[in-house]
Amino acid sequence: MADNVPGLMAGIGQSMRNLSERQRVVAQNIANSETPGYKAREVEAPDFSDMLAQQGSSSSAHVARPRITLSGGMASLGAHQPEDGHVKIDRDISEVKPDGNNVTLEDQLLKMGQIQTDFATMTNLYRKQLSLMKTALGRNGSGS
Repeated sequence: MADNVPGLMAGIGQSMRNLSERQRVVAQNIANSETPGYKAREVEAPDFSDMLAQQGSSSSAHVARPRITLSGGMASLGAHQPEDGHVKIDRDISEVKPDGNNVTLEDQLLKMGQIQTDFATMTNLYRKQLSLMKTALGRNGSGS
């Protein structure tokens, strides 16, 4: 992103990209709802600490997601290594089918509805921010 993008606009853009990725993953879950052994996936929430650092925040506020490494003892107790990247196995499931598939269409459709609502909210915030910028620049819709 360009350096001259206001922080709010950058945050909205980051949130919209995350929502787009979530929609892609939920669609993939729905497409694999009958695949034996398929495990539903979810996208991690965005980490806004980078955005705070880019804004030159002088406060001591720090946002961080803990990074977990699996020890031998943890593995012997049956723990699994966390997935790499921002797509992970969804642990918030309501049932598992006999073939090991844990995708529930109702859950996925609820997530899709929430994603749609969040995306509409971000779109409205983006429009309102643009409108405020145009007003501040004296371009409130007349002739530009």
